[in-house]
Amino acid sequence: MARSSSLVKPASQELLRLEVLRTERLSPHWMRITLGGGEIDRFAPMGFDQWFRLFLPHSGEGGDEALERIPAKANKIFGYLKYLRIPDGVRPVMRNYTVRAYRAAGASGGPEIDVDFVLHGSGPTAGPASRWAEAAAPGESVVVIDEGLGFNPERGVEKLLLVADETGAPAVAGICTSLPSSATGVALIEAASAEDVLPFDAPAGVEVRWLVRDASAKPGSLALAELEKLEAPASDTHAFIVGEQSLPTAARRHLVAQGLGKDRISFVGYWRVGAASPAPKSEQARPAAATEGGH
Repeated sequence: MARSSSLVKPASQELLRLEVLRTERLSPHWMRITLGGGEIDRFAPMGFDQWFRLFLPHSGEGGDEALERIPAKANKIFGYLKYLRIPDGVRPVMRNYTVRAYRAAGASGGPEIDVDFVLHGSGPTAGPASRWAEAAAPGESVVVIDEGLGFNPERGVEKLLLVADETGAPAVAGICTSLPSSATGVALIEAASAEDVLPFDAPAGVEVRWLVRDASAKPGSLALAELEKLEAPASDTHAFIVGEQSLPTAARRHLVAQGLGKDRISFVGYWRVGAASPAPKSEQARPAAATEGGH
């Protein structure tokens, strides 16, 4: 998996049990789940592309109780091995997602976080996270572990180049809403259809370009093609590239060839074409965004 090595870790990575507060179908391929309640007061927002491990109850009987069996530090190698010992059919599904928005006082009266799921397939062809998101109802429980940021603000927040397929759209949106008003740059974001273009706030100096790819095109290919049309970025630009793993790999290679320093590029492969779901983060640096991969 393509990845950068400068992740910004949170102060705490404890297990937090939350509840589904609301659901909203945003477009044909986007479902928003709002989480809160439970232990949400212990969640510390970091802005930008803050992401977390999300544990979902399996669909069978006793799925909610199985969340209690998630070991501490399930996002680390030894905790993950304990997690794997939970029997199939009982073991909660683990995926990785981005905080699309955080509100200290939401409609529920308390803190809330929005999580946007990319929906791929339907019924038996969909992955477990997509199936869960489509059927989720208020009151259902989940468990999260905060993982911090993939976008390192110390690499720069004034000159930006942001590139993503749809799985990285929540991350790019979160980054843009966290930038100073003086920030400048370009954001290239692929969408599967025109209906899946979801506008978001960004500094006036950041140009957001949504790119609707052809149904037969490989995810990330259009964003890469548009990136290659741009002029070489200034040496102090912070580039952030996420999505199907071939996109950050090829985009990073292209930018380095143009002269941008490797230390100016943050990149994460969220998922891989042909894989049913991304590998767990104990095996990767940041498991996927929402293709069944999250984010």
